[in-house]
Amino acid sequence: MNVFNRESNQDFYPLDSQRDKNSLQTRRTFLCRGMGGIGSAALASMVGPNGSNLRAAVSEDQHGEHRAQGPHFAPRAKHVIYLHMVGGPSQLDLFDHKPKLHEWYDKDLPESVRAGQRLTTMTSGQTRFPIAPSKFSFTRRGECGMWMNDLLPHLGQVSDQICWMRSLNTEAINHEPAMSQMQTGNQVTGRPCLGAWVSYGLGSLNKNLPTFVVMVATPSNREQEQAISGRVWSSGYLPGIHAGVSFRSQGDPILFINNPAGVSRSARRITLDSILGMNQIAAQKFGDLETQTRIGQYEMAYRMQSSVPELTAIDTEPASTYQLYGDDAKKPGTFANSALMARRLVERGVRFVQVYHNNWDHHGNVAGRMPSQCKDIDQACAGLITDLKQRGMLDDTLVIWGGEFGRTVYSQGGVAKDNYGRDHHPRCFTMWMAGGGVNAGHIHGETDDFSYQIVNDPIHVRDFHATILNQLGFDHERLTYRYQGLDSRLTGVEKAAVIRALLA
Repeated sequence: MNVFNRESNQDFYPLDSQRDKNSLQTRRTFLCRGMGGIGSAALASMVGPNGSNLRAAVSEDQHGEHRAQGPHFAPRAKHVIYLHMVGGPSQLDLFDHKPKLHEWYDKDLPESVRAGQRLTTMTSGQTRFPIAPSKFSFTRRGECGMWMNDLLPHLGQVSDQICWMRSLNTEAINHEPAMSQMQTGNQVTGRPCLGAWVSYGLGSLNKNLPTFVVMVATPSNREQEQAISGRVWSSGYLPGIHAGVSFRSQGDPILFINNPAGVSRSARRITLDSILGMNQIAAQKFGDLETQTRIGQYEMAYRMQSSVPELTAIDTEPASTYQLYGDDAKKPGTFANSALMARRLVERGVRFVQVYHNNWDHHGNVAGRMPSQCKDIDQACAGLITDLKQRGMLDDTLVIWGGEFGRTVYSQGGVAKDNYGRDHHPRCFTMWMAGGGVNAGHIHGETDDFSYQIVNDPIHVRDFHATILNQLGFDHERLTYRYQGLDSRLTGVEKAAVIRALLA
């Protein structure tokens, strides 16, 4: 029960005694009333000179719909599909070809290369660090000449559509802080993720679907999955309406989206209108952003009852679609199915789609797991790029692929020529982008002979985020939200720069 409605709507909740009335003096009530002057001053600084009253702090309309900040300049991209490989793909076994390492097989990594840098607890106790060259064969692909693992033949066919980045780096060495930094710009959880910032900045193109959708694909090999949670797609200190909406891989995409048996759509509308009226009273009186979020969620859920069935009806896709993505796209929960759904989502106006694919934490059995991982993503990624291009959507859709860090050149545990494991490596790793105005066919960055240190053109995670925001029409230093007295932003307070060489 909302105690504030009891006090302001006595027709609905009559007060039985003065004692009941006094009991309404909760901490929130006291802060709202007793500190109104301080709160108003702080709020005025938060919403700017044009937001002097309480309701101005809530940048949504009466149905909880967000009014976007708007881009600072003309964007090259209007949508993002971010394919995150959970666990940290091995750059050495996929894209950072180092054939000379075969001469170093089972020799210790020189101390001059490692230079006493931090190790994880998984390998810090090893007495030696034996070098494990990649067991996989590589081929140069496309006119750009990108070296690629032969387990990725379909992706190789679109290599000239891709901007390759071999010099990503981060400070985080363990999964949770690294995931948090890659998704939210900070190793400490609780900040808004990239998708939430895009929702806040650009708003919706389709009022019947969420602005930001998340899908977690199920890998075909589930040997060593890394835990992930909704913290990496949360809105943090931004209003809750900007959080990612998680679509399930099996059954109804959203739980309870359908009306219970015996409840008609008109009856549901009457119920929602009644709830809306009560929430609007609370929102107008107390200016609680979460109340506005609740209003928006109720209304979105109602509209999605019509939009989601049409969205998920992939059986309407022609046979040519499955020739692009592969037959796995017909199976709910697969990466290929998620990639196809991502295209259908952005086609219908969803701004940001995040797809997570697990089991890239290759501490052991690289030989046994890498083939299935590549098979999961190879045709689907290439099909997504080709599909978007054929539909005229690639120019304004930015596709991103990568993990939270890379893997070490030395083996974790023992080493054999036909199998090995690799520990976490944050100092250099490979990611790629396609579409959205990036420099197609460009290969950026270079690592040393051991794929251990960056020797040319480093890209920190902050620079990566600044570059993505630039393609969406934002100056990363100006896309801010007032929080705890600070104009907070995705790239934080440390120096960050747009990497112009990555842009067309």
